Amino acid sequence: MTTPGASPLPGPSAARCARYAGLVGAALLTVAGYLGGALPDAPLGATPVSIWRAPHGPATLTCWLIGTALLVGAWWSLRAGAPSGRWAYVTAGLWALPLLVAPPLGSRDVYSYACQGWTYAHGVDPYAVPVAAAGCPWVEAVAPIWRDTPAPYGPVFVLLAALAVTLGGGLTGTVVALRVFAVAGLLLAAYCLPGLARAAGVPTRRAAWLALAAPVVGVHLVAGAHNDAVMLGLLLCALLLVIRRPGRPGALLAAGALLGLAVTVKATAVVVAPFVALAAVHGRHTVRALLRDGGALAGALLAALLVTSALSGLGFGWVGGLTRSADSEQWTSPPTAVGLVVDYAGALAGRDPRAVPVVRAVALLLLAIVVVVLWSRAWRDRRASDDPTLDRARVALHGAGLALAATVVLSPVFYPWYATWPLALLALTATRTTWFVLPAGTAAFLALPDGTNLARFTKAPGAVAMTALLMFLLLRVGQNGLKRSPRRWSRSDAHDRARTGK
Repeated sequence: MTTPGASPLPGPSAARCARYAGLVGAALLTVAGYLGGALPDAPLGATPVSIWRAPHGPATLTCWLIGTALLVGAWWSLRAGAPSGRWAYVTAGLWALPLLVAPPLGSRDVYSYACQGWTYAHGVDPYAVPVAAAGCPWVEAVAPIWRDTPAPYGPVFVLLAALAVTLGGGLTGTVVALRVFAVAGLLLAAYCLPGLARAAGVPTRRAAWLALAAPVVGVHLVAGAHNDAVMLGLLLCALLLVIRRPGRPGALLAAGALLGLAVTVKATAVVVAPFVALAAVHGRHTVRALLRDGGALAGALLAALLVTSALSGLGFGWVGGLTRSADSEQWTSPPTAVGLVVDYAGALAGRDPRAVPVVRAVALLLLAIVVVVLWSRAWRDRRASDDPTLDRARVALHGAGLALAATVVLSPVFYPWYATWPLALLALTATRTTWFVLPAGTAAFLALPDGTNLARFTKAPGAVAMTALLMFLLLRVGQNGLKRSPRRWSRSDAHDRARTGK
């Protein structure tokens, strides 16, 4: 079986072509952003047709589509791994340079962050008062759907947003500060990747390329300044701490605090917690060891939640805001697509099933079951190992990556930047990459530079297509059976692959 570390190095000409094709693509996306991106005064609620008819509309869409195609194609061409880890880092940074000076791309969420920070900075609870009612002076830049909803993010990110408002002064300065925070999160993730790759026994050249050079990372985390970047940086740092220093009280407490901070940026991080606890166990994986080491980690996580919620003065009001993030119904979420198809079928029969909330609730229940099953398998694999250190990192990282992938698939909503959640962890562990690289590449085409989501305009056909795809995949899984966790590699194999991938 071909393994990631054994993949052939790309030739110099192929690598050079990919590097500069991606750079041209990133530059074209930046041009598209200035011509018709998510600028504060750009018209809202546009359609693809109206964007085409707008001033510079044809040039905007042409630059955006060609730029996206170049960036995705360049990333895809080296999916087996860049020539070296250093080459991957340099190229990812090179691609990010144009996007650092671009206006917000692919989403207007950064303006929501700014208004939520403004609301808190002016003494108003953003979990109780929407930004429009709070009187945010930049509310016209916020997408209409989020003007009358409470903040769905944790208190740590609200504090960061308020700090951005204080440092930035006006809207432009606030957006720049929020982008700096997002890039800082990415840099933290980039710092952690080599250590995690070595522990998992995969080449840094592949892990860094897949996790950092992905178009959804550059467009949505760098240019879009999404807070997912901060969450991912904290998550990877927590994982690196427990993998390097399992069972050490100081490392466990620090990792638990980092994980708690990640949850209070974006609650999605909580699904990774059981796998971080698994990686934290030192020595033989017994229930006693899990309670000892995992318990210390969980205690620090809960302490971080309590302390940040108390210090912010907001309490746990942010938990209620999470439910409003599902106000949008789009076929890019498989559960929502299935519910929409049931509703369409019911309408043909003269009924109104209102199936979307039901299917979404079932999917969330299924997600909880999937996370439990994934963790149980990882725990069983670790206990069955003769060597308490063998595959400890791989099993935990792969389980966490699969849990995040399941979260993306089973969540009530999906936006392109959600694909970044499992990307970094699966880049560290998956022996086959197409199954998660292809969707991440496809996601880059789902949004236009001004934040227009193409899923809004393909609701019925998209829902039918997604449901058909889901049924096909379920049929394939039923035929082939669920695969167990990736085959264990010997310690010498892992060492060789990590060494040759530097």
